[in-house]
Amino acid sequence: MVKIAIDAMGGDFGPEPIVKGCIQALKKKKFTPILVGKKSEILPLLPKRYRDKISIVECDDVISMSDAATDAVKRKDSTIYKAVEMVRNGEADGVVSAGHSGATMTLATLRLGRLKGIARPALITFMPTKNGTRTSVLDVGANVDSKAEHLVQFAIMGGCYSENVMGVKNPRIGLLANGEEDSKGNEVTKAAHKLLKDYEGFIGNVEGGDIFNGSCDVVTCDGFIGNLVLKTSEGVASTISGLIKDYIRKSPIAITGALLMRKVFKLLKKEIDYAEIGGAPLLGIKGCAIVSHGKSNAKAMENAIYQAIAYVDTGVNEHILEKLEEYKQKDI
Repeated sequence: MVKIAIDAMGGDFGPEPIVKGCIQALKKKKFTPILVGKKSEILPLLPKRYRDKISIVECDDVISMSDAATDAVKRKDSTIYKAVEMVRNGEADGVVSAGHSGATMTLATLRLGRLKGIARPALITFMPTKNGTRTSVLDVGANVDSKAEHLVQFAIMGGCYSENVMGVKNPRIGLLANGEEDSKGNEVTKAAHKLLKDYEGFIGNVEGGDIFNGSCDVVTCDGFIGNLVLKTSEGVASTISGLIKDYIRKSPIAITGALLMRKVFKLLKKEIDYAEIGGAPLLGIKGCAIVSHGKSNAKAMENAIYQAIAYVDTGVNEHILEKLEEYKQKDI
């Protein structure tokens, strides 16, 4: 049975939504949850019938959002350090944290190590499309600056995740640029395009709109651009929903149509809501780490746990290693 170490104290709202999400996940999936945190705060939140199904690892130190990510390496008694260390020691198969994302990524990378052939791990997230599927986008924040070879690795990892975890057969992989032509992009993306040109599933350059139109399954970019795409998408849905609300107030005549449009954008907001997604898997490490939003509610934590279970069960890391070796041998 899959064992998941969960940082019970890392989120903005303390252990309550984390414990609740864990219980909700247990109702639907068979796994062994290990909550790392203050037992005095966790235990009162656990119904008696679940106390024999959930382990608690006592830990008082919590990395706050204002702390530097590098501090986590020194604070070996912190919740996130202990949770990651459980994966390193084989006591857990994966780790989930809604705490300091930088600390989680730093510890997962340094303590678990990178997969052979991976220079930079990458965060992956999933954007809605008009045909009801999701486009996997990476990197969305782990690396601000990336080289061409890093983008190649992101593309390979994203393709493996899309196939194994998302269930996409022969995923179409695109490289985010300012035009579809091979000549478009900056020096890094142009170099990455040449390296990926003959890679199986690579469809060439794609534009921002292609993330949402269902024309590709994986979009590759550096973490700076990817994070901007993610935050902009969230902002657009929220802003348009607000504009529609204002329009209704100013123009009662159009209230019926506006209400319908508002409902549509509420559905869009739901599609890109971090609670629906759960968290961002960190690809390229020896193990499984899911980085969740600091404001995660119980539903977000529940979905993050499902992500961790799927990551472990599908063996995506083994597939990444195989694809990297194939790429290396073909000398694409």
